[in-house]
Amino acid sequence: TLTYKTADGKTYFLNLIDTPGHVDFSYEVSRALAACEGTLLLIDAVQGVEAQTIANLYLAQQRKLTIIPVINKIDLPLSNPEKVKNQLLKLGISTKGSEVILASAKNGTGVPEIIEAIIQRIPAPLDLSYLPLKALIFDSIFDNHRGVIGYIRVFEGIIKPGMKILVMSSKKEFKVEEVGILRLKRVPSDKLESGEVGYFIANVKNISDLRVGDTITEADNPTSEPFPGYKEPKPMVFCGIYPAEEETFSRLKIALDKLRLNDPSFTYEPENSPVLGPGFRCGFLGLLHKEIVQERLEREFDLSLVTTAPNVIYRLLKSNGEIVEVDNPSKFPSDKKIEMAEEPYVKGSIITAQEYMGAIFELLEKRRGQFLDMRWIDSSRVLLLYKIPLAEIATKFYDELKSISRGYATFDYEYIGYEEGELVKLDVLVNGRIVDALSAIVHKDKAYPKARALAKKLKELIPRHQFPIPIQVAIGKRVIARETIPALRKDVTAPLYGGDVTRKKKLLERQKEGKKRMRKFGKVNIPQRAFMAIIEAE
Repeated sequence: TLTYKTADGKTYFLNLIDTPGHVDFSYEVSRALAACEGTLLLIDAVQGVEAQTIANLYLAQQRKLTIIPVINKIDLPLSNPEKVKNQLLKLGISTKGSEVILASAKNGTGVPEIIEAIIQRIPAPLDLSYLPLKALIFDSIFDNHRGVIGYIRVFEGIIKPGMKILVMSSKKEFKVEEVGILRLKRVPSDKLESGEVGYFIANVKNISDLRVGDTITEADNPTSEPFPGYKEPKPMVFCGIYPAEEETFSRLKIALDKLRLNDPSFTYEPENSPVLGPGFRCGFLGLLHKEIVQERLEREFDLSLVTTAPNVIYRLLKSNGEIVEVDNPSKFPSDKKIEMAEEPYVKGSIITAQEYMGAIFELLEKRRGQFLDMRWIDSSRVLLLYKIPLAEIATKFYDELKSISRGYATFDYEYIGYEEGELVKLDVLVNGRIVDALSAIVHKDKAYPKARALAKKLKELIPRHQFPIPIQVAIGKRVIARETIPALRKDVTAPLYGGDVTRKKKLLERQKEGKKRMRKFGKVNIPQRAFMAIIEAE
């Protein structure tokens, strides 16, 4: 919240809510937009309109919010505001070039114009303080000393200390201890009225009790109905996280518990792998969310981790008529027990320069993408719309896209539902034993090349032992790819100088018998990097 005094002496309170731009957090963006009357659409003067710009623009337009386009970073040598203005015009964001504000956050250019535009163009909220309390939770954080702190926009009524409030989705009641507004720090106040944005503290112990998008009201005088659009955050991407050293398992569990306090959309449950030992099966909103959690675990809690390849949730119709959801390849049933398998699809938006279109078309075809539409943003940049299986973009897709476009292409996606697919489970056997952490669910058309690439990659990554190690990739009981890691061989005949050849043969036969016994009882040491082979095998 900031206070602004205009030239005519009037004082205004402006509540600014920053939102994440990435698709993984699109629900949080939609709830933040629901708390606003208008939006500032910030565009980079060098990069221009990007895929995520369009996605968030559509969210704002659906809510019929006032949109003020701002072109930022005009101080950079490569900035091209006129080109970006034309891109905005083609998208229908602005009907007149004069409506776009040119700014530089670095040197303050355009900031007064932005604030004046907010006051003049965005309507003030209605004063509905006389109605029962109705407030929208657009964010929440966990404080070690005060518990959960909820960030709210009050639409109707008043919230003040001592009031008993009701969380409408869970029907839980809490007593408000403190309310206030947010500046660079929390500033307590007597009350928050209709139209105001601020925080409240009500001795809430669990962050899942104050979920983003939920409605709070007065327990004794509740509002008639909550805000529409509330939904539970549902993980879309799953992977196994294991400690590199088994003795750090308890530290990993404590770290996950602490992360969960501030992130209710992150889920985890214990699991045990015969190869990797005890660990956790973790669920994330998307790929960026996974990377953020993994990086925080390693950086903030000083943990060394082994992560398995990311998986999505598959929906299966079994032969007995039961519908199950599978997020772990090790739980995928055999083909004979499955009537139909479905996988999640997304609608992908890619903005790229014209010269990279051919390479991007090849990448999308390789990833089983289906062409939907193509729109020109300006004379050199194009928007491509494709339908793609979520599993295909879960591994290395973004890296490949950036590589073939020299970093210029931008990518965004939205979940559109499930579709039937021919899916099979690849099992990896190392020295005759199934390694469940290396299992993968793939499309039938890609099973054979994937299996060959996986076996070849594992041969490179698993070190040689004193006995030969067969690496097999199988669908059910049918082996479709195989590689063998040769044994380390010691020259047992080196001490012999001349003599009968039968002495050499006897030593070599004895070595051969020993290697047979080692192969039967020996344990194969699989390095950590081998568990990411499923991602690298293309």
